[in-house]
Amino acid sequence: MSVNGYAAMSADLGSLAPHKFDRYAPGDMDVSFDIKYCGICHTDVHFIKNDLGFSQYPMVPGHELIGTVTAVGSKVTKFQVGDNIGVGCMVDSCMDCKFCKQHEEQYCNTGSTFTYGGVSKYGRCGPAGKPTAGGYSDKMVVNEHFAVKVPKDVQLDKAAPLLCAGITMYDPIVEHGVKAGTRVGIVGLGGLGMMGIKIAKAMGAEVTAISTSPNKEAGAKSMGATNFLLSTDADAMAKAAKSLDIILDTVSADHEVMPYISLLATKGTHVMIGLTAKPLSVAGSALLFGRQSVTGSLIGGMKRTQEMIDFCCSKNIFPDVKVIGASEIKDALMKLEGKNDSLVRYVIDCGTFKSA
Repeated sequence: MSVNGYAAMSADLGSLAPHKFDRYAPGDMDVSFDIKYCGICHTDVHFIKNDLGFSQYPMVPGHELIGTVTAVGSKVTKFQVGDNIGVGCMVDSCMDCKFCKQHEEQYCNTGSTFTYGGVSKYGRCGPAGKPTAGGYSDKMVVNEHFAVKVPKDVQLDKAAPLLCAGITMYDPIVEHGVKAGTRVGIVGLGGLGMMGIKIAKAMGAEVTAISTSPNKEAGAKSMGATNFLLSTDADAMAKAAKSLDIILDTVSADHEVMPYISLLATKGTHVMIGLTAKPLSVAGSALLFGRQSVTGSLIGGMKRTQEMIDFCCSKNIFPDVKVIGASEIKDALMKLEGKNDSLVRYVIDCGTFKSA
């Protein structure tokens, strides 16, 4: 299957260029689809720049794919031609370990295979040893287990970012038992943070938005935040000490976490969600005296991803998006690399790859 897309040719955001490549031949359990839209994620910046040290080039980024099914394998049961379909951050896992059997494929003991920047090894996403290619392209093939059904009446451009931003926030919110009355802090008000506000609010939580940008207060409150805390205001931070049950930290840039841990109530939890490159510095004494904890969260398993899609679509919870063409991808990535004050999630119209 010949595909039009965009690829990074080196560890430089400026290296992205039009790129034609072939998808693997679909098998009995595979679904082929036309990608209508693909969201741009801050992780794309990290992977393109090889911040984690395992990137291969050319690299076709993108793990917020949404589109329409064009063909199904003979053993596929979840999808029919014409269905809406979504693919998120992974396209395979061993399917046999403890975590895969518990529907947490992202924590597969031998490693889940990322939608892009990964290497096929379990036989469900192409020939062994072949690098995976993501959604900055116009066609996709995926094993049906690693795809989710998207309702017919959903606006696809708005739904695309749910495949990463949505599940990345929904999973820790559910995993840590957020419910009516839970006091939730959201650190970082980019695409992830804004989704977190909306989802936590829909669960009945009291949400405090926390940012270094005072101009994000109005937007955060319009999306459901009850409170806004400017993290550069020392007095405001001191007054808010011990006021939160859980903090979801979405910041991808390297940053200090101790100022936020001081906001946690006894037995509170600070959840690291943003992908940071440098180690964190945490004072053990600050955790000991209040039994607070620092943990992490990585996307979500396939069962919970489908649950998230159903939840968000039924409650009309979507990010604010800006649809862009292929020629605007570099500019969008560079904005994400810098301090992004936009409240929108960039989404690529994948029909524009054909003319790029």
